[in-house]
Amino acid sequence: MARRSGSNGEQTARDIRDAAMRLFADQGYAAVSMRQIARAVGVQAGALYLYTPDKQSLLSDMMIAHLEDLLAAWGKARCESDDPRARLEDFVRFHIRYHLSRVDEVFIAYMELRNLTPENFARVERLRRLYENVLQEILQDGAARGIFRLSDARIATLALIAMLTGITNWYRAGGRLSPERIEEIYIEMALGAVGAAR
Repeated sequence: MARRSGSNGEQTARDIRDAAMRLFADQGYAAVSMRQIARAVGVQAGALYLYTPDKQSLLSDMMIAHLEDLLAAWGKARCESDDPRARLEDFVRFHIRYHLSRVDEVFIAYMELRNLTPENFARVERLRRLYENVLQEILQDGAARGIFRLSDARIATLALIAMLTGITNWYRAGGRLSPERIEEIYIEMALGAVGAAR
């Protein structure tokens, strides 16, 4: 039997994606077999191929979905202020909140890039660049108005995103600082990094 009794195709596809995500995050893409994913879902290994052509497609689809969801969420949350400082603060808050609620997706999206085929890497990189451009445009606008001081807007963009995303490596719920306090600290650091400390 390919499917579990009482399951439907859409749910099984979600279960496969979720199981693959957990396994890739825990063990790394290269160490996980399609048989392990099938076992985690409770289907025969051959049944996976009804939902995905191969493990590479699972990985790339996962990364692409993560980035498309990220861009869509930013489109809804983006600050409409004309003030680059306010837009930078909003970006920092958004980035932290979004990424802390999706730690496995973030880990896979950054750590497993090396395992993508060149074609899939190009698709993922295009979406990553669209998101990076959001921050870069904020920084360029602030620099053009004399609010931010930058040597290189592209490098500043990459450095800030690395700093903000790094929170997923060490943050633990219930720790010494609340998420809101951490956001404030990161906003101060981001503004300080572009010469616009509060």
